[in-house]
Amino acid sequence: MKQLLKPSTRLLKWLAILAGIAVLLGISQALGRGIATRLEGLFWSLLWVMGGLAALDAFWVWRTPSPQVQRRLPGSLALGRWSDVHVELLHDSRRSVALSLFDHGPQGPDNRFEVENLPQDIVLRPQRKADLSYRLRPTSRGAFIFERIEIQLRSPLRLWLSRRFLASTDTARVYPDFARLHNGQLLAVDNWLSQIGIRQRQRRGLGLEFNQLREFREGDSLRQIDWKATARQRTPIAREYQDERDQQIVFMLDCGRRMRSQDGDLTHFDHALNACLLLSHVALRQGDAVGISTFAADEDRHLSPGKGTRQLSVLLNLVYDLNSTQRPADYSLAIRQLLARQKRRALVVLVTNLRDEDDEQLIESVKRLGRHHRILVASLREEVLDELRHTPVHTWQQALDYCGTVEFSNARTSLHERLSAHGIPVLDVRPVELGPQLVSRYLSWKKAGTL
Repeated sequence: MKQLLKPSTRLLKWLAILAGIAVLLGISQALGRGIATRLEGLFWSLLWVMGGLAALDAFWVWRTPSPQVQRRLPGSLALGRWSDVHVELLHDSRRSVALSLFDHGPQGPDNRFEVENLPQDIVLRPQRKADLSYRLRPTSRGAFIFERIEIQLRSPLRLWLSRRFLASTDTARVYPDFARLHNGQLLAVDNWLSQIGIRQRQRRGLGLEFNQLREFREGDSLRQIDWKATARQRTPIAREYQDERDQQIVFMLDCGRRMRSQDGDLTHFDHALNACLLLSHVALRQGDAVGISTFAADEDRHLSPGKGTRQLSVLLNLVYDLNSTQRPADYSLAIRQLLARQKRRALVVLVTNLRDEDDEQLIESVKRLGRHHRILVASLREEVLDELRHTPVHTWQQALDYCGTVEFSNARTSLHERLSAHGIPVLDVRPVELGPQLVSRYLSWKKAGTL
C-alpha cells in the first residue's frame, strides 16, 4: 500500500493566518511599536501549539489502518453502455473514519472509461461494512484489468489527508454492443429485427429441402402433390419443403486503416463488427453455419463455420478485443488465404470500405473468389459524404468541398458498378444501416433459394 500525506485546506488556512500574524509583527517591530514585543511570545506559543497538534494529527492518520476494499465488477461489459460497479468497504478500526473514494480504471491512453458518481465521501463506522456504487461506461473494446482503488483518509482534526492506493485487481471484458442480445436481454428477437428496419421478402417458389408429407391444404400448389402417397392414402397428400438449413456464411472483415473513420460514437469498424454479429445471430437461428476471417489486422484471425448457439459465443470471444490498424487492405492476399481455408461453397460477405483507388487487382481477386463462393460486398459510405452533397453552397470553400465530394462519390460508384457488371452484388450503405441491410439481403436470398 502506497501512502502520501498532504495538508488539508484547514491546515493551510491556519498556516496562512499565522503567516499573516508574523508579517504584522515584523512590520510593528520595524516601526518601533512596543506591542510587537509583547505579542511575540504569544505568537510563538500559538505556533508551537499548532505544530504539536499538526504532528499529533499526522501521526494518528498515518497509523490509522486502511479499510478492506472489494470491488464487484461485471465480468463482461457492453461497449457504450452504462453498468453498475459496487465497492464494499470493511472498517476494522475502533474509531470512525471519514474518507473519499475514487476507483482508478485501467491504465493506458486507449483504455478509456467514463464514470459517474465518483469520487464519493463516506464515514465508516467501527466494525461495520459499507457499500458504494458508481456507474461505468466503456468506450473501447478489449480485456481490461482494474488494479487499484484510491482513498483519502481525513485525520481526526481534519488537518491532514492521507492518500492511499489499495490493491484491488479485477478483470473485465468489453464486448461489442451486440452483447446485450447475446446475454438474452431481448425478449423477442424477431420483433427487435422488425423495429430496426429488417424486412423479410416473400420467396419465389418453394424451399429446397424436403421437410414432411401432410394433407393437401387450400392454397397449396399442384406441384406439391405427392401422387404416390396420394394413391396410397386415397386423399390428396402434399410435400412440405423448408429452406435449406445447412449453408455456410463466412465474413471477410477488413481491419485496415479505412475502417478507422468515425460516425457518431462508434467507428466504422465497430459498426461493421456489430453488423457481422447481428447477421451471425440471425443465420445461426436459421440453422446455418457462420465463420469469420479477418485481414489487415495486427494478427489475422480465422474461425471456421460452425452451427449452434455456442458458435456465437465463440465468435464473440474471438473478436471482442479486435481493433482496426493503420495497415492497408490487401484484398488479393486475403482472398487467397480464404480460398485455401474454405473449400466448401459458402456465402462470403466482404465488409470493407471501397475507394476509387482500388484497381483491377481487386476485381480479379473477387472474380476468382466468385468462381467458388457466393459473394456479397458491403462497402461502407461515410456519412459526411451525404451531408456535403446536401449542404447548400454559399462560399468558394463550400463549392470546392461539394465538387470534391461529388467526384469522389462518382469514382466510388463507378467501382461498384464494375463489380456489379461482373455479377458481384454490392451494398453501398452508411455504417448505421449495415446491420439491417445485411440481414435483409440474407433473408431475401434465403427465401428465394439463391444462396
